[in-house]
Amino acid sequence: MGESGDILEIRRAVRALCADFPGEYWRIRDRDRTYPSEFVDALTRAGFLAALIPEIYGGSGLKLDAAAAIMEEIQASGCNGASAHAQMYIMNTLLRYGSEEQKRAYLPGIASGELRLQAFGVSEPASGTDTLSLRTVAVRDGDAYIVNGQKIWTSRAEHSDLMLLLARTTPREETASKTEGLSIFLVDMREFTGSGLTIKPIRTMMNHSTCEVFFDDMRIPASSLIGEEGKGFRYILSGMNAERILIAAECIGDAKWFIGKATDYAKERTVFARPIGQNQGVQFPIARCYAQMRAAELMVHHAAQVYDEGGNPGAEANMAKLLASEASWAAADMCVQTHGGFGFAEEYDVERKFREARLYTVAPISTNLILSYLAEHVLGLPRSY
Repeated sequence: MGESGDILEIRRAVRALCADFPGEYWRIRDRDRTYPSEFVDALTRAGFLAALIPEIYGGSGLKLDAAAAIMEEIQASGCNGASAHAQMYIMNTLLRYGSEEQKRAYLPGIASGELRLQAFGVSEPASGTDTLSLRTVAVRDGDAYIVNGQKIWTSRAEHSDLMLLLARTTPREETASKTEGLSIFLVDMREFTGSGLTIKPIRTMMNHSTCEVFFDDMRIPASSLIGEEGKGFRYILSGMNAERILIAAECIGDAKWFIGKATDYAKERTVFARPIGQNQGVQFPIARCYAQMRAAELMVHHAAQVYDEGGNPGAEANMAKLLASEASWAAADMCVQTHGGFGFAEEYDVERKFREARLYTVAPISTNLILSYLAEHVLGLPRSY
């Protein structure tokens, strides 16, 4: 699979940056449940988190295939792109639907690192992935909107300046279509933390910096609205395709890390006077995971190509996310099995990456919902929900 010289150079640069953040750095962050600010700052200084921002606003103006390569290499190097990946895929909504005034106001600061756009407020405790049933409301009041409600699984809210927020602006029963009445806002959280906005961290099995966010009569300026009121759901659908492709690329990177780690260990570990990698019972699972990863990798590249060419990659993005997340999880399980007891030892980094990889068959969209999408929209089967 050939790549342009520019993409290959990006990969080399990302690997060089990640070399400054070895396993011990991530073990400490994981152990203390702290945010890897130094790593995120390094990515920002290198321009990687501004890859999709047009050059006129201080970014690199690259396409999604380049962004996917960046995120893949971060994971393949043993680092954790989840600390910063939202800035990549949230960007799509602002770039495609934000006003020129909004772009001029925020994009240069995001590109330089003065501002962080890391928080995406969509999921809610009662609705989960049933986005159309969300209950957070934004009511117009003169030159402002009054926001009330709650979000959950809003990762990095504590470490972000800006949040992309989805809220209902028209009651569902008053809309002609169930996809209408939701709006997107770009909220400067610095103005409201402790005054209408409350953030509560959620401790999870991996260091993911995720939170609950509560809105209590939070008064945001009407200029926070992105695009047209009531059209927010269709705006985020396009962004979700980019999100799924980028997350899939991360999963490919994880799979490559697990496969490389298992292969190296199988060559070096000697039991019964022979390397364990000489045994087919060890070889075959590694080889199978490699084949599974390469097949998923092709779908990720195809989905990114469709996206960059301006097509609607709904099916491709979903299949890329499905196949890549399953490939990374299979590789994670194989890597632990190859290492045996050492796979559970913190110093090998396998158990940390194992926990991190488990997330992606569940979020940002679960495997079952992807299968439902493919069944209905590709195969033409009756809608299941």
